[in-house]
Amino acid sequence: MGDMIQVVGDFVWGPWMLIALFGTHIFLTFRLKGIQRHVIKGIRYTFQKPENPGDISPFSSLMTALAATVGTGNLVGVATAIAAGGPGAVLWMWLTGVFGIATKYAEAFLAVKYRVQTPTGFHGGPMVVLERRLGQKGLAILFSVMTVLASFGIGNMVQSNSVAHMAQESFGIMPWMTGVFLAVVTGLVLIGGLKSIAKICNTLVPTMAIVYVLSCVVMLVLGWATLWDSFMLIVTSAFTGHAVVGGFLGAGLREAIRFGVARGLFSNESGMGSAPIVAAAARTPSPFHQALVSATGTFWDTVVICMMTGLVIVNSGLWTSGASGAALTSSVFESFPIVGSSVLTVALLLFVFSTILGWSYYGEQALSYLTKGRGVMAYRMIYSAMVFVGAVTALETVWSFADIANALMVIPNLICIWMLSGELARDTEEAVKNPT
Repeated sequence: MGDMIQVVGDFVWGPWMLIALFGTHIFLTFRLKGIQRHVIKGIRYTFQKPENPGDISPFSSLMTALAATVGTGNLVGVATAIAAGGPGAVLWMWLTGVFGIATKYAEAFLAVKYRVQTPTGFHGGPMVVLERRLGQKGLAILFSVMTVLASFGIGNMVQSNSVAHMAQESFGIMPWMTGVFLAVVTGLVLIGGLKSIAKICNTLVPTMAIVYVLSCVVMLVLGWATLWDSFMLIVTSAFTGHAVVGGFLGAGLREAIRFGVARGLFSNESGMGSAPIVAAAARTPSPFHQALVSATGTFWDTVVICMMTGLVIVNSGLWTSGASGAALTSSVFESFPIVGSSVLTVALLLFVFSTILGWSYYGEQALSYLTKGRGVMAYRMIYSAMVFVGAVTALETVWSFADIANALMVIPNLICIWMLSGELARDTEEAVKNPT
């Protein structure tokens, strides 16, 4: 069964999926006339406090979305891309972020435009758009089911598993102890619902991002002598590949593009349809405002944080050691005594915890759509318990199953975006000409 799931996972995330996602990013960039040029405006909108209907502020919606996206992909995923595709993968990862801003904008715009208000608050996302605007109830159900399943996989168990093993390696803490701690704290937060999650994320996400980025800056400053050469290596390798050097087995142009694009797409989740679920709950004067706020999530996640991680790893020179994933990232941080692996472990713990919280809301909203609001408290209890299960269980099969669920979220979401791209273009042009 595990082998079968692995085969299916490799198929659904094969070249056709990468082409579909990256192609959508490029298509929307041109269709929306370079919406990326409004990113600074989106950052400004993030800190406004509009008195409009909604459950949380634009800032809280962004922090909750970032909580779900900024995680192991930014630390471990970048290292995996470099180990497999060479330094050039960093540039391709960065480009997926730049172009992905357009897709994140598009899906958030639709989510806010077609959201619904119920006695329990505002609800929206691809499932609501698919049903209300396109009449595609079947695709809406598919998206929701896969979102619930993905929340237990990539949003929960694989996250707690990653941090539990790193805590054991760095501090000798047994995985079950980490699992109990994370499960209890998660449960306490989830009792309060979205506002409780947003309150924690408002503090946790900016703090962890600032600490991590500053740590990267310190390492880059310490290695300033080779920084320009490392930057040029990233640029040139992106279009030529890189030959065998040290323990690095070498990678051609195809591998640089493949692994850079794949890791970038996994990291920022543009096109997956998850972030629009929380965007729909924001207090905002218009879909345009909140869509720009949501689009900055991809900017911060991939254009800034992933790029910083990539620069640090390449500039350290340790990418030639043959190590990959968490081992490579850990060795890089250990090589800088001022920072040390303990900073990486703490950062990963915060990233993981925030991801668990963010994805809990996505799964809860998808379940609410399927059950008309029933079973939410039971979901929260089960979700918290599965955090512990993930910390103490081997998860190779869960990783693959989570990949399949993520891919089956992407398909209906991209169909929705493409079918409404003309409407998006018209609405965006009008909003740019007449901002409210």
